Amino acid sequence: MGEPDDEITFEFLPLIRCYRSGRVDRLLPDTRVPPSVDAATGGASRDVTIDPATGLWARLYLPDLDGGERKLLPVVVYLHGGGLVVGSAADALEHGFANRLCARARALVVSVDYRLAPEHPVPACYDDAWSALHWAVAAASADPWLRDHGDRERVFVLGYSSGGNIAHNVTLRAGAEELPGGASVKGMALLHPYFMAAKKADGEVKNAWLRGKLEEMWALACGGGRTTAGLDDPRINPVADGAPSLRRLGCDRVLVCLADDELEVRGKAYYDGLLESGWAEDAAELLVSGEDHEYVHRDPDSAKAVVVMDRQAALFGGKN
Repeated sequence: MGEPDDEITFEFLPLIRCYRSGRVDRLLPDTRVPPSVDAATGGASRDVTIDPATGLWARLYLPDLDGGERKLLPVVVYLHGGGLVVGSAADALEHGFANRLCARARALVVSVDYRLAPEHPVPACYDDAWSALHWAVAAASADPWLRDHGDRERVFVLGYSSGGNIAHNVTLRAGAEELPGGASVKGMALLHPYFMAAKKADGEVKNAWLRGKLEEMWALACGGGRTTAGLDDPRINPVADGAPSLRRLGCDRVLVCLADDELEVRGKAYYDGLLESGWAEDAAELLVSGEDHEYVHRDPDSAKAVVVMDRQAALFGGKN
């Protein structure tokens, strides 16, 4: 029998390997890049600490201001992907996505580096997102970019993949709890959101191995075992029996973007749940690309990725 440190309790190649000892190996190459002035768009980025006690930080993105533009910009709180267990606001693909979003939507982007499971189990990521949203609203009097350029009347939440899961949960919380100064979330965009369910719909499982790993990863993120009972937790299945009504989302508009992946069926169920809960079709939009899960980040100049970016920009009130 191997030493405890060698006993693997969870493995999802090429992302992560966990051991009984508590050791965690994140297996993807380190692609983190520093903040900078983006050569392609002219936008600038810089890192800020939100909560020194937890280590929570964010990377802010400010578009090229066209020679001193003073117009207030929408504020987009962005939550990266990575299955709740990997990823960073500093990853090169996330950095590139945020730069493009900042430029296209003419928005001030707050890309949140939330704590990762399993070292920090759910709900740490939700708490961090809530803290970041609070900070983005309240920092209008403290952070110079948000003070001089951020519009507290136009705050949005955007999440990709597992970040979409977090975006839903933090926007639901915004419907139940007050934000500083009476601010509110104007809109939410979910990009290929990570939702699961214990009971599978016909045709839902496209890759049984991948589906199994996605389900196990939720249990890992919650610090628990590998049963399917947890898949009807409303945090991962927002349309489960007994889940809070989607009418309680604390925003005025929702955009749901889906890809041809293991998450598509549950994402469609979420959109259907919006309409069934009373959301009007002109306030809840659905965009289905038919592409793979990561194409918006990995192939940003493709025609369909441009459409997704344009739809997000339209939601945030950017230029068309």
